[in-house]
Amino acid sequence: MLSDVMEDYLKVIYEIQARSGPPVSTSAVAEALDKTPATVTSMLGTLEERGLVTREKYKGAELTPEGETVALEVLRHHRLLEAYLAEQLDYSWSEVHDEADALEHHISEEFERRVAAALDDPAVDPHGDPIPSADLSPLEEDETTPLSAREVGDRVVVSRVSDRDRDELEYLADAGVTPGTTLEVVDVAPFGMVTVRTDGGGEQSLPDSVADAIRVRPIDERTGPDDRAEVTDA
Repeated sequence: MLSDVMEDYLKVIYEIQARSGPPVSTSAVAEALDKTPATVTSMLGTLEERGLVTREKYKGAELTPEGETVALEVLRHHRLLEAYLAEQLDYSWSEVHDEADALEHHISEEFERRVAAALDDPAVDPHGDPIPSADLSPLEEDETTPLSAREVGDRVVVSRVSDRDRDELEYLADAGVTPGTTLEVVDVAPFGMVTVRTDGGGEQSLPDSVADAIRVRPIDERTGPDDRAEVTDA
């Protein structure tokens, strides 16, 4: 049996790999989990001994197929729970992450199956993050880009929003910037501010730190959003 902490490490490594590719540096894992590099190095050694990661000196860690399967199962639990809390128990999207973190390691496969059935097997969680399938197939490569990387005049649709900062999520909900929202970039200030126009015509100025947390897809003017399947954005 794996401990909750081991599963948390595997989940975080998977998420970083999905964004940046392997190997995943010790410092990236330490930052994501708010741990010291020494603590992370020790745990990575344990995970390597269990056959869940491989490591290359001075470069970082990469999940083995077994480690990836464990990570996908934890992610499936987490994101299904977020969707259930939001849709069935009326939690806001800023509240579900911490609750799901506390529960994800402790639900049975039968409970998981019933939650998925009750929600009609959702594809994404409330933040737009894809929910792994029941057979734990690898997720498709993320083709989104951060809003902070877009240029003036770009029209995009919000695909995903990081669920790591509750205050940011509350701010974005108030601003009307959620998965499925169409945005036009109207200004990119040199001092780190991105101004966008939302569906309703209002303008919002977002600090780069917030714009970095918003993943978007470009809109094809002829056909509309490239892929609006990730709509409810962890």
